[in-house]
Amino acid sequence: MLKEERQQTILSEVDLHNRILITDIAEALDVSIDTIRRDVKELDAENKLRKVHGGAISMGYMTNSARNTNIYKLDDKAAIATKAVGMLRDGAVIFLDGGTTCMELARIIPENLNLTCFTISLPVAMELSHKANINVISIGGQISKEAQIAIGANAIHHISEIRFDYSFIGTGYVDATFGLTEFDWDIVQIKKAVIKASKKTVLLSISEKLNSQHRYKTCDINSINTMITELTPDNLLLKAFRNHDIKIL
Repeated sequence: MLKEERQQTILSEVDLHNRILITDIAEALDVSIDTIRRDVKELDAENKLRKVHGGAISMGYMTNSARNTNIYKLDDKAAIATKAVGMLRDGAVIFLDGGTTCMELARIIPENLNLTCFTISLPVAMELSHKANINVISIGGQISKEAQIAIGANAIHHISEIRFDYSFIGTGYVDATFGLTEFDWDIVQIKKAVIKASKKTVLLSISEKLNSQHRYKTCDINSINTMITELTPDNLLLKAFRNHDIKIL
């Protein structure tokens, strides 16, 4: 594989999943870790991604801006957010995850809607803080510098003492058979706690993440009540998911 093809693969993966591990890419492309590390360093120098310990993150993922040109598939994520905002009800207590799709949802929540919103995401909390009728509660804990979210035992403990009407979460990977998975163990533990604390859990995911999986399992697909993608519910790509007891929007 040519260097240009290799680097394009790296960019495609980091755009889709927001974060990648160098070891995963090296294994998938059957090249050395040092080769991928050099590629990531070059791409970082070109401001196409940001190099972090053991991997890389997308430029859109690491920014505090609510809306910017570096966000991958922004139109699709905006379409997902538009569907999700229709589920919000006045007076509800919700959880809003981190990530670029949840950020889009935070951005378009109507100004006149009265909500109590818990979040582990610093950028989401800042975006919501500008909306006068939303009571924003930031769940504290150890801050993941790359993801800009709270993780760890303290955050999990606080989540366990709340009962959300709805939680809106993202995922790195989703499959009809294997469920929701991630490569980050700490993030999986947070998501498990959120799902357990929620009356209903809503997954926000672009369709490119469908039929993908990684090391650590968050939950079975049936643990999700609603899955929202940018596709129409009758799209063939969603056929395997329609066989499960979840609502698809």
